[in-house]
Amino acid sequence: MAQTDKTLLVVLGDQLSDRLRAFSSFDAVWMAEVLGESKHVWSSKIRTTLFLSAMRHFAEGLRDKGVEIHYRKLGEDPDCESLGESLCSFLEGSDFGRVRVTRPGDHRVLGELKAACLSAGVPLEVVEDDSFYSSAEDFAAHREGRKQLRMEYFYREMRKKHGVLMDADGKPTGGKWNFDASNRKPFGKGGPERLAPRLRFPPDEISREVIQDVDTALTGHPGELSHFDWPVTPSDALRALESFIENELPLFGAYQDAMWSGEPYLSHSLLASSINLKLLDPREVVDAAVAAYESGHAPIESVEGFVRQILGWREFVRGIYGAFMPEYLERNALGAREPLPSFYWDGETEMNCIREVVTQTMKYGYAHHIQRLMVTGLYALLHGVDPKEVHEWYLAVYVDAVEWVELPNTLGMSQYADGGVMASKPYVATGKYIKRMSNYCDGCQYNPDSRTGEDACPFTVLYWDFLNKHRTSLKGNPRMSMQLRNLDRLSQSDLEGIGEAARKIRTK
Repeated sequence: MAQTDKTLLVVLGDQLSDRLRAFSSFDAVWMAEVLGESKHVWSSKIRTTLFLSAMRHFAEGLRDKGVEIHYRKLGEDPDCESLGESLCSFLEGSDFGRVRVTRPGDHRVLGELKAACLSAGVPLEVVEDDSFYSSAEDFAAHREGRKQLRMEYFYREMRKKHGVLMDADGKPTGGKWNFDASNRKPFGKGGPERLAPRLRFPPDEISREVIQDVDTALTGHPGELSHFDWPVTPSDALRALESFIENELPLFGAYQDAMWSGEPYLSHSLLASSINLKLLDPREVVDAAVAAYESGHAPIESVEGFVRQILGWREFVRGIYGAFMPEYLERNALGAREPLPSFYWDGETEMNCIREVVTQTMKYGYAHHIQRLMVTGLYALLHGVDPKEVHEWYLAVYVDAVEWVELPNTLGMSQYADGGVMASKPYVATGKYIKRMSNYCDGCQYNPDSRTGEDACPFTVLYWDFLNKHRTSLKGNPRMSMQLRNLDRLSQSDLEGIGEAARKIRTK
């Protein structure tokens, strides 16, 4: 068809806010559900359901405002497997003369959209995403002249720039920039003392339709849908934020690293998916937390720790992703090549901690940051799993996973595959860490104190094997010196026994 000066606004599944700058000028909106987005990694049913349900609710809200919507549901474009193919097909049959899009967070998606518009002969305008506190230019300025990038220093800059938890004299509220040392307490033997009932969002008619569509289209994909109850609208997300501030934030800080069997949520916010899909603006989340401190409702340890996750880590990893992709995806500093064990998909393992976290993940699409970093992530690192496979698993199974935030956290922070860009050291520990921070070891057939023998904990065996295997590359890292000194105390016979036990674990 003959093209006009009409502008088509493409809205992606993690851009569900009409407050974005791209919405300032357009004639119609285009959105599409394509199987390729659930198949380029083996996306779980619950993750796909959250994205599609939130998308359909957002589109319905735009229609109610009188916006012209061109929406493709699963199965309505059977010849188009990818987002780019679907957009190109639409453009070739339309009279839109321009395409506009908020810059995608996913490097791959941006490439698809550029190729689609080029093929259709329609110019593409990429509008910067203004939902974040920082921009690519801000991060480039932060990088300039630095030999190493560390989240802590970037976080301090962000606090100062945006006046978050800052006193009038320019010093950090509470006298310290970081209260992390106060936020690592394990639960006592009786477990968490008080847990408020989590606010749930049972599926409405739109979500039930999505659940049926996903079950039909993604037969064989991992995950369950019987527990789906995530926020899918801005009003849902706002209620979830209010509930967290009122009930969980005061308890969040001290025990944010603790784990407990049968308690998947504890005092964590569960807001990451709503923020990443843009149902919530991170500024309103941070402002609500700071207000809770200023009113005396929540202590500084809880509020600072929560703010750091959003204003610090979330913004920092986005900067890393933008600065180092696409090359970053291929990094493998430790030369890890083992395949991902099958129990990451079904939880069928004798290791109680892995079984607990994987089962929870497949049921709810959720695990908190220590479960990800120090259980599933730690085991993959010690086992020597190919970091790209680990990345694809995390991207597939968690409802809050979008690549720009998941990839640096997994490949850099968890697997140390970037050689130290994200983290100053590999986060490695024996099974004793899990024993200290949870009750997962209770009743497990493995003993976290044992590094050899039939009852030796695989985490402990593989920890010592990891240190021995990477001794040369790690000896120049001052943060690893104590662990390597402990390794040096082991005899050659000890090391040989550990090596043999590790080989058995990897081939089991």
